[in-house]
Amino acid sequence: METLKLVVDYATLGILGLMSVMAFAYGIERYFFYGSVEMEDFVTKNSAEAELTKNLTTISVIGSNAPYVGLLGTVAGIMVVFYEIGQKGGIDPTAVVIGLSLALKATALGLLVAIPSMMIYSACLRKVDLLMGKWEDARA
Repeated sequence: METLKLVVDYATLGILGLMSVMAFAYGIERYFFYGSVEMEDFVTKNSAEAELTKNLTTISVIGSNAPYVGLLGTVAGIMVVFYEIGQKGGIDPTAVVIGLSLALKATALGLLVAIPSMMIYSACLRKVDLLMGKWEDARA
């Protein structure tokens, strides 16, 4: 049972860690790209939008799904706690509370990944809007 606890913890933390690294890496990449992009280089609006919004879908998907990954880790953790309670045959309130609080850390971490990811996504969308406005103004 201890192995199952570790698998649930490390799998959840590993997936959320990977999601976090990806969101921040794409956010940093977009930041530097937006700082160096020359809007005059784009011939069509579609080509400009395609290049400016590259990787934003990934950031959005991470921000949208990180809470669900955390929730899945919490549910799995709670299942392990209930299984342990059933195996022991008795209910020790301290063990239940400790087990549930440890299970809830996965949800908290999911939110910790989702909130900055969505902030990065929103900031990038705003920058795309500004750059597209600049492109349209130059064409008018």
